[in-house]
Amino acid sequence: MKSYQKLTTTVAQPAAQCVEEEGATPAPPGRGKLTSWWVGSGLLVTAVLLSTITVWVLRQVSRGWPGPTPPPECLLVPESHRFDCYPERSVVVTQELCESRGCCFIESPPPVEGKQGVPWCFYPPDFPSYNLESLNWTALGMVGLLVRKQKAYYPHDIEVLRLDVEFETDTRLHIKITDAANPRYEVPLDVPRVTKRAENPIYSLDFSRSPFGMLLRRKATGTVLLNTTVAPLIFADQFLQISTSLPSRFLYGLGEHRSTLLHSLDWNTLTLWARDVPPTESFNLYGAHPFYLMMEQGGDAHGVFLLNSNAMEVALQPAPGLTWRTIGGVLDFYIFLGPDPNMVIQQYQQVIGFPAMPPLWALGFHLCRWGYGSSNETWQTVRAMRNYQIPQDAQWNDIDYMDGYRDFTFDHEKFASLPSLVEDLHKHGQRYVMILDPGISSTNPHGSYWPFDEGLRRGLFLNTTQGQPLIGKVWPGFTAFADFSNPDTHQWWLENLQRFHAHVPFDGLWIDMNEPSNFMDGSEDGCPPGELDSPPYTPAILGNSISAKTVCASAKQKASVHYNLHNLYGLMEAKATASALIQILGKRPFVISRSTFPSQGRYSGHWLGDNRSQWKDMYYSIPGLLSFGLFGIPLVGADICGFSGSTSEELCTRWMQLGAFYPFARNHNTQNEKAQDPTVFSPAARTAMKDVLLTRYSLLPFLYTLFHRAHLQGDTVARPLFFEFPQDEATLELDRQFLWGRSLLVTPVLEPGVDSVSGYFPRGVWYDFYTGSSVNSSGEILKMSAPLERLNLHVREGAILPTQKPGTTSEATRGNPLCIIVALSSNATAWGDLFWDDGESLDTFEQGNYSYIMFNVTQNVFTSTVLHTSTEATEVTIGTLSIFGVQEPPSKVLLDGKEKPFSYLDNQVLTVSNLGLSLSQGFSLQWL
Repeated sequence: MKSYQKLTTTVAQPAAQCVEEEGATPAPPGRGKLTSWWVGSGLLVTAVLLSTITVWVLRQVSRGWPGPTPPPECLLVPESHRFDCYPERSVVVTQELCESRGCCFIESPPPVEGKQGVPWCFYPPDFPSYNLESLNWTALGMVGLLVRKQKAYYPHDIEVLRLDVEFETDTRLHIKITDAANPRYEVPLDVPRVTKRAENPIYSLDFSRSPFGMLLRRKATGTVLLNTTVAPLIFADQFLQISTSLPSRFLYGLGEHRSTLLHSLDWNTLTLWARDVPPTESFNLYGAHPFYLMMEQGGDAHGVFLLNSNAMEVALQPAPGLTWRTIGGVLDFYIFLGPDPNMVIQQYQQVIGFPAMPPLWALGFHLCRWGYGSSNETWQTVRAMRNYQIPQDAQWNDIDYMDGYRDFTFDHEKFASLPSLVEDLHKHGQRYVMILDPGISSTNPHGSYWPFDEGLRRGLFLNTTQGQPLIGKVWPGFTAFADFSNPDTHQWWLENLQRFHAHVPFDGLWIDMNEPSNFMDGSEDGCPPGELDSPPYTPAILGNSISAKTVCASAKQKASVHYNLHNLYGLMEAKATASALIQILGKRPFVISRSTFPSQGRYSGHWLGDNRSQWKDMYYSIPGLLSFGLFGIPLVGADICGFSGSTSEELCTRWMQLGAFYPFARNHNTQNEKAQDPTVFSPAARTAMKDVLLTRYSLLPFLYTLFHRAHLQGDTVARPLFFEFPQDEATLELDRQFLWGRSLLVTPVLEPGVDSVSGYFPRGVWYDFYTGSSVNSSGEILKMSAPLERLNLHVREGAILPTQKPGTTSEATRGNPLCIIVALSSNATAWGDLFWDDGESLDTFEQGNYSYIMFNVTQNVFTSTVLHTSTEATEVTIGTLSIFGVQEPPSKVLLDGKEKPFSYLDNQVLTVSNLGLSLSQGFSLQWL
């Protein structure tokens, strides 16, 4: 067998031995070869590794090796670089089983509980793989053929593969590997198509011919971003695997999981297969997001997206290295070169689509529980909130509003007053949201339940292999499952919603149970034998079966089999739901979905599922919402105060403070637990909750502008600190604080029984949001007072935040005067902006029906510049300007040249009130 060899074939200048112009004769041999297995690692690193291993081997030999001595080539592979050759979880791997695959077997110490540990069975350096037989230039990049001469150990091995490389932009590379002879399932996602090759890519791509491998470098630094020569490529019909080295240990993304923001590379496997399970560490959860963000040394960043919707696992190891394993589809990679993390996420969303602009009311406070029991009880809660003047934009109901848990019905006894409740909400500028599930009750007498009868007549449900509706079990009992891959189902869904809206005029929809969830494994009849329901390899899925608590993988859908479409179910339902809302309401849709997939931000937001009323759940919500920002779904939050279990007053108060800064803020509770809305607590706790909600409402203009930037160009809303300070290594592991945009730092209390909190402040000046007092940090952890009534918020120097006098709804707040907060930098400059429209109409930016105002400070002059205006801006005034960090007391303040009264405090805050300026008019204010 040949060892791994690397032939230099860069993007900018194709090496003759690997690349041929189409129609040209092969060029003469190239410039030579490197025979190191770990290509690009550097001779020094290799020498150190070999030296260390040699010493270790000699010690083992001197002590007496346990069992037969492994072959020398196996002993040369360091533990951290052992790529698993036998990843099956259900098998105890023996030496005989391992060597039957042609792999190395070396026993290692047992792993720590909950960890996988070093694989005992791993690939030798000379394991057979594909060879790169040809590589030709095309208009967009390259096309090549990969040929395997020796079968791998999974059935239906594909011997000839096609390699397509497209240099799509200077910062985006597209690499696709698929069957050269036969079409395979590919994700039906609209992606951009380029028409010419990138002219000045900031990356270079090299190839190894035999065995095949790719080496991707960042040109500016020489950093190796991908090196797939570290382990063999395997491409069978139901087992696709490719591995790479990683340039650092700072890896984020790969959802949906409950974990820290920064993933551990200590033999950590992350499974992507949508599953209904309360968020638990190490389990595959509701959504699938095969995208990771990697921070490199020096602050550069890149991202990798595998466009594949099949069951998948990603194995991380301390080399550092990563292995993608999926059981279908193709290997369709997009690599984003940034070079900073914000740009990586923007480039990712250029492929999957930018998130929809939410209606303004979606950013208000939402209240829900399962177990109100009646519309009158729901109404009572709404009235109590109004009585205490606690902000609330939307009231929700869980499944108890339904008649027998059947979609598109409501209980005419317990929820008889529901239409009147919704009418009352609308009179008070509030909205109503209800839950829907995709499981449609199948046991009603024929003619008594239109949704099932009509869906059956039109053939809109998932079918068994025998062509009959697959019947599972969910809340209403036996159910059929809507096939949202069928466009006709979207029309049926719309008609159902139109019929229900005529009775209960809802404003938004909450789509749950859409993994899809099933209380049975597969169906009422189980699942048929075969390779779809019992594939040759099953990733590390909770339940050890791909039909565990969902439908059979063999179920037939319009677009393909469920085996391929399972992870897309929530996305397809969200798309149908958003479309229906647009047609019914003629306004921006509001949809919150449990199951998600890349591009879902175009149609819905997400909540983090059925969490618990525990302190650790509150903490885990922060990496959860930050991760979904990476995934292009900025409208995200967790159930405030926890869904299951019983909260405490302290926990709920602290959680309301944190939750007031979730982009999507909803307090939700399960049945048979005590109520946890703000009105049920002591006056002190209730006041603390009200105050933090008023703070959120005061920041709605700022938050709304952040969502505009997310919609326009893919900016994150809730943002990890390292996005703004990528060269500050202290920020790379922070997930107990976060930013709104680039400038508002949130430091919540996440522990019981404390009255202080410590937080990291990156280098620079930070201002207390409430008082304007400043702290000049050298990049340090600071301890702050945090009594129960206080959430610590700080504004970054150089920022301008548009705020507003808060009302108890977003609609009431909209009419109030604006207060502009200026946080001067150390050189007395600042910048900010404001996007303003009617808060609900479709495509206001695209149609020009908006206002956009830029704020600037330089040389003691604040300037408001109107770059675009609409009628809505004429209805709003700027009332107050507060400027933090004014070093010297001014002698006078001039508004457009005319003197204005002002106040100046010892903490260097200058305030000018009663401005009364129309938002639609530019102005300048100077202090002397």
